[in-house]
Amino acid sequence: MKINKDKFSIDNTDYTVGQDNIQKWGFDIHNPVFGTSAGLIAIFLIAILIIDPATSKEFLDGIKWQIIGAFDGLFMWSMNLFVIFCLGLIVSPFGKIRLGGDGAKADHSRLSWIAMLFAAGMGIGLMFWGVAEPVAYYTGWYETPLNVVANTPAAAELALGATMFHWGLHPWAVYGVVALSLSFFAYNKGLPLSIRSAFYPILGDRTWGWPGHIIDIVAVIATLFGLATSLGLGAQQAAGGFQHVFGIEGDLSLQIIIIVVVTMLAIVSVVRGLEGGVKVISNVNMLLAAVLVLFVALVTAAVSMGTIPTTIMGYVKNIIPLSNPVGREDEAWMHGWTVFYWAWWISWSP
Repeated sequence: MKINKDKFSIDNTDYTVGQDNIQKWGFDIHNPVFGTSAGLIAIFLIAILIIDPATSKEFLDGIKWQIIGAFDGLFMWSMNLFVIFCLGLIVSPFGKIRLGGDGAKADHSRLSWIAMLFAAGMGIGLMFWGVAEPVAYYTGWYETPLNVVANTPAAAELALGATMFHWGLHPWAVYGVVALSLSFFAYNKGLPLSIRSAFYPILGDRTWGWPGHIIDIVAVIATLFGLATSLGLGAQQAAGGFQHVFGIEGDLSLQIIIIVVVTMLAIVSVVRGLEGGVKVISNVNMLLAAVLVLFVALVTAAVSMGTIPTTIMGYVKNIIPLSNPVGREDEAWMHGWTVFYWAWWISWSP
């Protein structure tokens, strides 16, 4: 389905999208959203550069923990609701709605879609934390989930189950809610491919004014902080890997180099588009991941075969206790891991 990005109609009323837009570097630049977002980001970066790094870190950490402490219940119940909502869509008549219309066909193969979903949705985090996280839970490096006794068989099962909990249905549900909102209103209703379009049934024509601008600005800022978290943690992980394998000092300079290289790859990928950029890099990434999985399976076959059932059982048995924020005795662990993860997934979802 082709969508005219400059004009669209709702209830026989014509709207023009391009009145606040300009074409720059091959992109549509929306003046109110771009200008306000860029200004807020610039102010934030200047403030960080002016303030002493240690003071900045302490200040930002303080804000993070205040948000986590004040809104832990909101994050936890929201993520649970997203899972229930997505599962409900699967079994409801709405699950039969075809994105793009009844005659729409996929632009890419299922394998390429899966590759792009994992590369863009989880990326390096899945590779690193898939190992580091259960080890941290099992040993009690930073508390233990549900206050299980560390270094015990019960801790091993719960550590694997809790890791699957953080990378399983819940994060994919929040991705699904945002993706469905964007795709349904863009490809089934013909609205602009923008977060604000999902709010048209609520805001009506105000969606194209400042209420809509604010929604898109918040989405941009949230995505920025999600990107900063992913890129910052990813650069630290990659630098640690270089230091361990090659003996290169994994200091701030190396991390900055990694961030610059990754950013340049991302820019090239975006400029080349889905077909020539994101798809190619994602397919290569999936191929390398498959080779790594095969290598690990061959080297540690006995361990891998024994771990998979333990992980599944730990996930199924503990998904409800881990999802419930009420009366938790492991509040420090829940705040430091689960609530932080949920905030991260939500910010990254746009």
